[in-house]
Amino acid sequence: MSITSFKSLHHGTNPLIIGNVWDAHSAQLAEKSGFEALGTSSHAIANLLGYADGEQIPFDELFFMVQHIAKAVKIPVSVDLEAGYSDDPATVAKHVKRLADIGIVGINLEDGKVSQGKRHLGSAELLCEKIKAIKQISDLYVNARTDTYVTKHEDPLGEAIKRSNLYKKAGADGIFVPLIENASDIRVFVSEIYLPLNVFLTPKLPAFAELEQLGVKRISHGAKLYEWLYKEAEGALEELKKTVKLPQ
Repeated sequence: MSITSFKSLHHGTNPLIIGNVWDAHSAQLAEKSGFEALGTSSHAIANLLGYADGEQIPFDELFFMVQHIAKAVKIPVSVDLEAGYSDDPATVAKHVKRLADIGIVGINLEDGKVSQGKRHLGSAELLCEKIKAIKQISDLYVNARTDTYVTKHEDPLGEAIKRSNLYKKAGADGIFVPLIENASDIRVFVSEIYLPLNVFLTPKLPAFAELEQLGVKRISHGAKLYEWLYKEAEGALEELKKTVKLPQ
């Protein structure tokens, strides 16, 4: 699927449900299940390779995993690029160029930064410069993520709108606001920002039909499925250890 076709998935009547995956096998399962598009989970990929979330994984190792995911499926793949794995816009653009060259059609790029295990709200101006640098080399879908709710900003909605307007002017194609859950907040945001809104699946999120009515255009679940599967695996391994006689 072309970048143009991927972009069009964000402008339909129904929200695009992204299948978040972490390796080639999970990507194939999501494709078989009928998802129209995939998004990688940076958190899941990092954990899979023994790293903590928050750009602890080297970009080359992320690229290796993404390359195998892209080869394993025929549906479009977007990559969670966190904050770009660099504070230098030119370096971020080079990373994106490598992704575009293997057929990646979109990225998530965030203004949150993890320091000492805690996420902080970063510079909106820096994210704008990164978006501009990317758009000079590729027209792939830039889903600009703002972490005003994740970082518990004193005015998460107002700050999200302010930052999203800047990202829109810089060239972002869509906006991702994790943990925006209140229907009234979503309604106000959509009325202020004329770009496709991506929300994160949580127990407090309105029902799918209401999200559609509110104007949400994309829904993702991040590392939630990965975390659930590994929790199940942990329990299975504990049970196995109890029931199977291990060698002395």
